[in-house]
Amino acid sequence: MINLGIVLFIAATLNFKLCFSACARAEYEVNGECCPMCAPGNYVYWHCTVDTSTTCVPCPGSTYTDELNGLHKCLPCSLCDSELGLRIKKTCTRSADTVCEPLEGSYCTERMKDSCRLAVKHSECQPGQYVKQKGTSFTNTVCDNCTVGTYSNGSFTVCRPHSNCEIEGLKEIKPGTISSDVECGKSVSITSLLESLVQSLLKRQASDRSINYYSVPIPESDGQCEPVSEKLNCVYDNIFICIIEITIIFKLLRKQIII
Repeated sequence: MINLGIVLFIAATLNFKLCFSACARAEYEVNGECCPMCAPGNYVYWHCTVDTSTTCVPCPGSTYTDELNGLHKCLPCSLCDSELGLRIKKTCTRSADTVCEPLEGSYCTERMKDSCRLAVKHSECQPGQYVKQKGTSFTNTVCDNCTVGTYSNGSFTVCRPHSNCEIEGLKEIKPGTISSDVECGKSVSITSLLESLVQSLLKRQASDRSINYYSVPIPESDGQCEPVSEKLNCVYDNIFICIIEITIIFKLLRKQIII
């Protein structure tokens, strides 16, 4: 018990000495003396003495101190480097450092107090994804996948449903995916195809004035028939072309080709 009492007495004595020998919060120690600290925006020019207080002077340009201090020189102002994804939000003063913020389209990944020290570009959502949460100065973009029957090119804030071609009176040309909409188009009816074919044949007949498709004239001079082999060949060629066109049309209809 005696030994324990001695230990406690010694500890209390040391603690008492330390409490009364340490400098106050707004002071700093130099050669065993406690000197008053300088205010923010200033630094120590001369330390205090027994007879004089600390001599403080303002920080020069492009330097600062933002707290009570016993510094021999001010701190250099931070630079907002665009290569680090930064720009100036607040310029540096004698009592406050530069405040940097991310460039447009970037977010901060490293902070110090109220300023950003490093920023990177927001992530871009891929085709088939939508922007679930838009990026801010301090958060990245959040993307999510589209579900079946919807699509997004990567810039949508919500996936859009695929178009219904039948409702629009059209026919589906190409099915939709999670990154693209359905492609719709007009279907060609048999009536429209036949009308186009007839018009094409009529134009061809009108353009060839040297041939009469309905009769072959017989000259009156000698009562003999004029050779018609060349004219007949021309007629046959047109008939052959017509057959080919009809064949192509029916093949297209069979394959359900739409335009």
